[in-house]
Amino acid sequence: MNLSPVILVTGTDTGVGKTITTAALAAVLSGTGRSVAVYKPCQSGAADGDSDAAEIVRLAGAVTAEAGVVLQEPMAPVAAAAIDGTPLPSLAAHAERIRELAGAHDHVLVEGAGGLLVELDSVGGTLADLGSLLAAAFVVVARPGLGTLNHTALTLEALSARGLDVLGVVLGSWPASPDAVHHSNRQVLGTLPVPLLGALPGRASELSPADFRAGAAAWLNGAAARLNGVSA
Repeated sequence: MNLSPVILVTGTDTGVGKTITTAALAAVLSGTGRSVAVYKPCQSGAADGDSDAAEIVRLAGAVTAEAGVVLQEPMAPVAAAAIDGTPLPSLAAHAERIRELAGAHDHVLVEGAGGLLVELDSVGGTLADLGSLLAAAFVVVARPGLGTLNHTALTLEALSARGLDVLGVVLGSWPASPDAVHHSNRQVLGTLPVPLLGALPGRASELSPADFRAGAAAWLNGAAARLNGVSA
Protein backbone atom coordinates (compact mmCIF):
# COMPACT_ATOMS: atom_id res chain seq x y z
CA MET A 1 0.00 0.00 0.00
CA ASN A 2 1.10 3.57 -0.58
CA LEU A 3 1.22 5.67 2.55
CA SER A 4 -0.77 8.89 2.38
CA PRO A 5 1.42 12.00 2.55
CA VAL A 6 -1.08 13.40 5.09
CA ILE A 7 -2.08 11.30 8.10
CA LEU A 8 -4.68 12.55 10.57
CA VAL A 9 -4.37 11.29 14.13
CA THR A 10 -7.68 11.21 15.97
CA GLY A 11 -8.76 9.74 19.28
CA THR A 12 -11.75 7.87 20.59
CA ASP A 13 -11.82 10.52 23.33
CA THR A 14 -9.63 13.16 24.91
CA GLY A 15 -6.62 12.06 26.93
CA VAL A 16 -6.12 8.76 25.10
CA GLY A 17 -2.55 9.41 23.96
CA LYS A 18 -2.88 11.22 20.62
CA THR A 19 0.13 13.45 21.17
CA ILE A 20 2.42 10.60 22.24
CA THR A 21 1.18 8.48 19.33
CA THR A 22 1.81 11.35 16.92
CA ALA A 23 5.32 11.71 18.32
CA ALA A 24 5.96 7.98 17.94
CA LEU A 25 4.69 7.98 14.35
CA ALA A 26 6.89 10.98 13.62
CA ALA A 27 9.88 9.18 15.14
CA VAL A 28 9.26 6.05 13.05
CA LEU A 29 8.93 8.05 9.85
CA SER A 30 11.94 10.21 10.64
CA GLY A 31 13.90 7.06 11.38
CA THR A 32 13.37 5.94 7.78
CA GLY A 33 14.92 9.19 6.54
CA ARG A 34 11.64 10.88 5.69
CA SER A 35 10.99 14.54 6.46
CA VAL A 36 8.02 15.03 8.75
CA ALA A 37 5.84 17.98 9.70
CA VAL A 38 3.25 17.96 12.47
CA TYR A 39 0.26 20.28 12.43
CA LYS A 40 -2.19 20.84 15.28
CA PRO A 41 -5.22 22.77 13.95
CA CYS A 42 -6.34 23.95 17.40
CA GLN A 43 -4.12 23.94 20.48
CA SER A 44 -6.02 24.69 23.66
CA GLY A 45 -4.78 24.87 27.24
CA ALA A 46 -1.91 27.27 26.57
CA ALA A 47 -2.58 29.00 29.89
CA ASP A 48 -1.56 25.73 31.57
CA GLY A 49 1.56 25.47 29.44
CA ASP A 50 0.13 22.89 27.04
CA SER A 51 1.87 22.70 23.67
CA ASP A 52 1.49 19.42 21.80
CA ALA A 53 3.77 20.70 19.04
CA ALA A 54 6.59 21.38 21.49
CA GLU A 55 6.14 17.98 23.15
CA ILE A 56 6.27 16.19 19.80
CA VAL A 57 9.47 18.01 18.82
CA ARG A 58 11.02 17.17 22.20
CA LEU A 59 10.24 13.46 21.84
CA ALA A 60 10.50 12.87 18.09
CA GLY A 61 13.42 15.16 17.28
CA ALA A 62 13.97 16.77 13.89
CA VAL A 63 10.41 17.44 12.82
CA THR A 64 8.61 20.65 11.93
CA ALA A 65 5.66 21.31 14.24
CA GLU A 66 3.15 24.12 14.52
CA ALA A 67 -0.40 24.96 15.59
CA GLY A 68 -3.02 26.66 13.48
CA VAL A 69 -4.43 28.59 16.44
CA VAL A 70 -3.41 28.67 20.11
CA LEU A 71 -6.14 29.02 22.75
CA GLN A 72 -5.70 29.63 26.45
CA GLU A 73 -8.35 27.50 28.15
CA PRO A 74 -8.12 23.67 28.34
CA MET A 75 -11.47 23.26 26.60
CA ALA A 76 -12.89 22.25 23.24
CA PRO A 77 -11.81 24.73 20.53
CA VAL A 78 -15.13 26.51 20.05
CA ALA A 79 -15.63 27.07 23.78
CA ALA A 80 -12.00 28.08 24.35
CA ALA A 81 -12.08 30.50 21.42
CA ALA A 82 -15.26 32.11 22.74
CA ILE A 83 -13.59 32.82 26.09
CA ASP A 84 -10.45 34.15 24.41
CA GLY A 85 -12.39 36.21 21.89
CA THR A 86 -10.26 34.59 19.19
CA PRO A 87 -11.65 33.74 15.75
CA LEU A 88 -11.07 30.15 14.71
CA PRO A 89 -9.49 29.51 11.30
CA SER A 90 -11.70 27.84 8.72
CA LEU A 91 -11.14 24.24 7.70
CA ALA A 92 -10.10 25.57 4.28
CA ALA A 93 -7.37 27.65 5.93
CA HIS A 94 -6.11 24.61 7.85
CA ALA A 95 -6.18 22.52 4.68
CA GLU A 96 -4.22 25.16 2.76
CA ARG A 97 -1.50 25.25 5.41
CA ILE A 98 -1.32 21.44 5.58
CA ARG A 99 -0.93 21.28 1.79
CA GLU A 100 1.90 23.83 2.05
CA LEU A 101 3.62 21.68 4.65
CA ALA A 102 3.06 18.58 2.51
CA GLY A 103 4.75 20.33 -0.39
CA ALA A 104 7.90 20.75 1.69
CA HIS A 105 7.89 17.43 3.60
CA ASP A 106 7.41 13.77 2.84
CA HIS A 107 4.61 13.44 5.39
CA VAL A 108 2.39 15.66 7.50
CA LEU A 109 0.85 14.31 10.70
CA VAL A 110 -2.24 16.24 11.79
CA GLU A 111 -3.25 15.82 15.43
CA GLY A 112 -6.89 16.46 16.18
CA ALA A 113 -8.48 17.92 19.30
CA GLY A 114 -10.37 15.43 21.45
CA GLY A 115 -12.33 12.99 19.31
CA LEU A 116 -13.16 12.79 15.63
CA LEU A 117 -16.28 14.99 15.68
CA VAL A 118 -15.09 17.80 17.96
CA GLU A 119 -15.79 21.07 16.15
CA LEU A 120 -12.70 22.93 14.96
CA ASP A 121 -14.30 26.04 13.50
CA SER A 122 -17.33 28.28 13.95
CA VAL A 123 -19.51 26.46 11.42
CA GLY A 124 -19.28 22.95 12.80
CA GLY A 125 -16.34 21.63 10.78
CA THR A 126 -14.61 18.62 12.32
CA LEU A 127 -11.41 16.63 11.85
CA ALA A 128 -13.48 14.18 9.79
CA ASP A 129 -14.44 17.04 7.48
CA LEU A 130 -10.80 18.13 7.27
CA GLY A 131 -9.88 14.58 6.30
CA SER A 132 -12.41 14.69 3.49
CA LEU A 133 -10.96 17.99 2.24
CA LEU A 134 -7.47 16.52 2.19
CA ALA A 135 -8.31 12.98 1.05
CA ALA A 136 -6.11 11.90 3.97
CA ALA A 137 -5.84 8.65 5.91
CA PHE A 138 -6.50 8.33 9.65
CA VAL A 139 -4.86 6.67 12.60
CA VAL A 140 -7.26 6.11 15.50
CA VAL A 141 -5.85 6.24 19.04
CA ALA A 142 -7.80 4.32 21.68
CA ARG A 143 -7.47 3.63 25.37
CA PRO A 144 -7.05 0.01 26.49
CA GLY A 145 -9.52 0.00 29.36
CA LEU A 146 -13.23 -0.59 29.85
CA GLY A 147 -15.43 1.13 27.25
CA THR A 148 -12.83 1.25 24.52
CA LEU A 149 -14.51 -1.32 22.28
CA ASN A 150 -17.63 0.79 21.90
CA HIS A 151 -15.73 4.07 21.53
CA THR A 152 -13.40 2.58 18.92
CA ALA A 153 -16.25 0.97 16.98
CA LEU A 154 -18.17 4.26 16.90
CA THR A 155 -15.13 6.17 15.65
CA LEU A 156 -14.40 3.61 12.94
CA GLU A 157 -18.06 3.58 11.90
CA ALA A 158 -18.07 7.36 11.56
CA LEU A 159 -14.94 7.24 9.41
CA SER A 160 -16.33 4.42 7.26
CA ALA A 161 -19.63 6.25 6.73
CA ARG A 162 -17.64 9.17 5.30
CA GLY A 163 -15.57 6.92 3.05
CA LEU A 164 -12.34 7.85 4.85
CA ASP A 165 -9.32 5.56 4.90
CA VAL A 166 -7.99 4.22 8.19
CA LEU A 167 -4.40 3.01 8.49
CA GLY A 168 -5.12 1.36 11.81
CA VAL A 169 -5.67 1.66 15.56
CA VAL A 170 -3.06 2.38 18.23
CA LEU A 171 -3.47 1.85 21.97
CA GLY A 172 -2.16 5.13 23.29
CA SER A 173 -1.17 4.07 26.81
CA TRP A 174 -0.63 0.40 27.65
CA PRO A 175 -0.32 -0.11 31.43
CA ALA A 176 2.77 -1.63 33.02
CA SER A 177 0.55 -4.20 34.77
CA PRO A 178 -2.37 -4.89 32.41
CA ASP A 179 -5.36 -6.78 33.79
CA ALA A 180 -7.79 -9.19 32.14
CA VAL A 181 -9.87 -6.36 30.68
CA HIS A 182 -6.84 -4.81 28.98
CA HIS A 183 -5.74 -8.12 27.50
CA SER A 184 -9.25 -8.96 26.34
CA ASN A 185 -9.73 -5.55 24.72
CA ARG A 186 -6.38 -5.79 22.95
CA GLN A 187 -7.32 -9.21 21.60
CA VAL A 188 -10.68 -7.97 20.31
CA LEU A 189 -9.17 -4.83 18.77
CA GLY A 190 -6.76 -7.10 16.95
CA THR A 191 -9.69 -8.69 15.10
CA LEU A 192 -11.04 -5.43 13.65
CA PRO A 193 -11.22 -4.89 9.86
CA VAL A 194 -8.36 -2.36 10.26
CA PRO A 195 -4.96 -3.31 11.72
CA LEU A 196 -3.99 -2.87 15.34
CA LEU A 197 -0.75 -0.98 14.77
CA GLY A 198 0.57 -1.39 18.29
CA ALA A 199 0.54 -0.02 21.80
CA LEU A 200 2.59 2.67 23.47
CA PRO A 201 3.72 2.03 27.03
CA GLY A 202 2.14 4.09 29.74
CA ARG A 203 4.31 7.05 30.77
CA ALA A 204 6.27 6.83 27.52
CA SER A 205 6.56 10.61 27.58
CA GLU A 206 8.72 10.34 30.71
CA LEU A 207 11.43 8.47 28.81
CA SER A 208 14.43 10.35 27.54
CA PRO A 209 13.96 11.51 23.94
CA ALA A 210 16.67 9.07 22.83
CA ASP A 211 14.92 6.11 24.47
CA PHE A 212 11.55 7.25 23.12
CA ARG A 213 12.86 7.36 19.56
CA ALA A 214 14.65 4.04 19.96
CA GLY A 215 11.46 2.36 21.21
CA ALA A 216 8.92 3.86 18.83
CA ALA A 217 9.15 1.27 16.04
CA ALA A 218 8.95 -1.62 18.51
CA TRP A 219 5.90 -0.17 20.24
CA LEU A 220 4.18 0.19 16.90
CA ASN A 221 4.85 -3.50 16.39
CA GLY A 222 4.26 -4.47 12.81
CA ALA A 223 3.37 -0.90 11.89
CA ALA A 224 6.82 0.08 10.70
CA ALA A 225 6.39 -2.00 7.56
CA ARG A 226 2.96 -0.48 6.94
CA LEU A 227 4.30 3.02 7.54
CA ASN A 228 6.97 2.28 4.97
CA GLY A 229 4.27 1.51 2.41
CA VAL A 230 4.39 -2.29 2.73
CA SER A 231 1.26 -4.29 3.46
CA ALA A 232 1.46 -5.99 6.83
